[in-house]
Amino acid sequence: MGVAIRTAGEADRESVVRLLDEAFQNDPVSGWVFPGAEDRRAHHPGLMAAFTDIVLAAGRVDITEDGSACALWLSMPADDHDGDSEVDDGPAQVRAAVDPDNERIELIGRLTAAIHPSGRAHEYLWMIGVAPGRQGEGLGTALIESVLDRCDREGVSAYLEASSARSRKLYERLGFEFTGPVLDLPDGPAMWPMWREPRTRTGS
Repeated sequence: MGVAIRTAGEADRESVVRLLDEAFQNDPVSGWVFPGAEDRRAHHPGLMAAFTDIVLAAGRVDITEDGSACALWLSMPADDHDGDSEVDDGPAQVRAAVDPDNERIELIGRLTAAIHPSGRAHEYLWMIGVAPGRQGEGLGTALIESVLDRCDREGVSAYLEASSARSRKLYERLGFEFTGPVLDLPDGPAMWPMWREPRTRTGS
């Protein structure tokens, strides 16, 4: 049986934020951004809300019909403008809105932006979250494949950063390849930039 997926709207905002907060509480990168458990509980929801608002405004949030998993996508044009002031200010604005005293909020945004490929249009999987009690059921795979199928039809590449060795293996099964170099967060975990070329469809 297939997984029912729809595009989330503003009415889904709180559900998406809550889902991402729960899904990423124990993620290695979230743990690096917010090393203390109490601090993470206090500020992590605000960071997930900031990310959700950005993608609701400029991209697309896909969510399973039962609200147990969601994926945040941005369509990146080929003519990325390096040095654009609005892009440069984005991480600082998120930090100011979420927790001005936490420089890692801004740093993670700048580090991932620095390794993000430019010059080729692609779909960027910013985040994908599955409710803790529903992980391992194939929901994340279904969310990603729904977009990858469209990428294949339209000849568009896809990109993401894997935040754990486990997720990297999942993405490799979906056709993503590690592009290097590894992003080693200062005194923290590694992130793997991964790119997927569209697959050529054969037959009618």
